[in-house]
Amino acid sequence: MKKSKLYPWYFAAGAILIYTALCVIPGIIGIGYSFTDWSAYSKEVHFVGLENFRKVFSADTNYFKYITNTLLFTVVTTVAKTGLGLLFALVLSKNIKLKNFHRGVMYMPSVLSILIIGLVFTSILNPKMGILNEGLRAIGLDSLTQQWLTNPKIAFWSVMAVDIWRGTGYIMTMLIVGILAIPQDYYEAASIDGANGWNKFVHITLPMLRQTMAVTIVLNVLYGLKVFDMVYALTNGGPGHTTEVMYTAVFKQFSQGLYAEGTTISSIMFVFMIVVGFFMIKILTKDEVEE
Repeated sequence: MKKSKLYPWYFAAGAILIYTALCVIPGIIGIGYSFTDWSAYSKEVHFVGLENFRKVFSADTNYFKYITNTLLFTVVTTVAKTGLGLLFALVLSKNIKLKNFHRGVMYMPSVLSILIIGLVFTSILNPKMGILNEGLRAIGLDSLTQQWLTNPKIAFWSVMAVDIWRGTGYIMTMLIVGILAIPQDYYEAASIDGANGWNKFVHITLPMLRQTMAVTIVLNVLYGLKVFDMVYALTNGGPGHTTEVMYTAVFKQFSQGLYAEGTTISSIMFVFMIVVGFFMIKILTKDEVEE
């Protein structure tokens, strides 16, 4: 019996060691390198203090633009995917025809490769031969055709729209599970009391979905802060730097052999995501602690 009780501790210790070796230690080493001049152009590494951080936060660089883009992407996609996911979840949790088919269609984009999505939407959004512009011209709406991925004013919004399309079905699926877990007795009792659909949604559905929605929001926020693949696949940060985000900047710095600057940006985001994750988890578990 004593040995069997120790087994969970063995697994926990192993998981902690693996996580420390693969995540914590590389993160600490990366933070250490951010205080050096590490690059591909010199075999020697020298301590430079906060010089790399000064460069990142200097007004002479584009990093503030990258930070703004990252935060904008996070906020817009999180709000849109959560809102649309909830809307579709409410509709597809009802007894409608072919609901499983519709659920599958909505969920399918979330399992597609980002590379495939990038190739497909680069073709769809092509200003000359793309399906979107060709369709608008076919119905006489030539004035609405755009340079979707090359116009600096709308390119980033196009990237966010594609990401929203991809991620909404995943959020919808999580919320459907939450909705179906709500006891029907609550709705029946509310109907007896004369509550309409809106009252049921506000006073039953939303409160019962609070934890599920909180989890989806946390996942969306963390995904938004570390977004790279969607931007890289569609625009590679262009035109110019208008769609650049923090992790595309990290990629380009490493590609140019400027390892210290790339590590500095990565370290900043690493610490920032830990802080954001900590406070979001603290808020989510507040009620549990108080209980």
